[in-house]
Amino acid sequence: MSARSRKSVLKFILTAVLIYLLLGATSANAQMMPAIPRITIGVDAADGPEEVALSLQILILLTVLSLAPAILVTMTSFTRSVVVLSFVRNAIATNQMPPNQILIGLALLLTVFIMAPTWQAINTDALQPYMQGEITQAEALDESLALMREFMYKNTREKDLELFVTMARAPRPQTPGDVPTHIIIPAFVISELKTAFQLGFVIFIPFIVIDMIVASILMSMGMLMLPPVMISLPFKILLFVMVDGWHLVVQSLLLSYR
Repeated sequence: MSARSRKSVLKFILTAVLIYLLLGATSANAQMMPAIPRITIGVDAADGPEEVALSLQILILLTVLSLAPAILVTMTSFTRSVVVLSFVRNAIATNQMPPNQILIGLALLLTVFIMAPTWQAINTDALQPYMQGEITQAEALDESLALMREFMYKNTREKDLELFVTMARAPRPQTPGDVPTHIIIPAFVISELKTAFQLGFVIFIPFIVIDMIVASILMSMGMLMLPPVMISLPFKILLFVMVDGWHLVVQSLLLSYR
């Protein structure tokens, strides 16, 4: 065997030994690494009615949590607050100023302030007795719903209640407690929208007057190509600041629930 052949054989043997050592080290490290858990989601047969009831309770809880934003919007003062604040921004014509996040945040804070007496009553009459074991879960829910219904009933027009009672073909209620919940909620929502639009109309009037005055002045000066909104915007902002507009708007919203 020539010297070149011996070198080739020796190089092949060294390469094979090196590959074997690398594979051994890799397998050893793989055995030392912790196993990655596998997550599976499946539906198995229930062993008894208790498991079925627990699954239904979890499903109902997830459904309520997903509907929580809708419940906040429809059963509290949030609807009126956010609509009126949106009217203010549109009346001034400042486009996205204040931003939507600011308006929604302010509406949420006003909702917490307006709903605080109702929520405190729920905490005192329903939540705390339930936490102390004095009443059952069903009784706590009924008491909480009764307090929310009382708030909605106070701010719902009789005409709107009559509309949904007639459309549902339900017997005419004699007391507020006789009004079903599925009737009082939509009646409360359209009452809130009507009140919000009434407040929005009052807010729009002074700003429309400013737009008309500016447009008339520009037409009399022959400046037809200049947009009146561009000139009237600073005057509307100035008027809103001088009369402390945000204070008046928030005050009107708070007084509308008293």
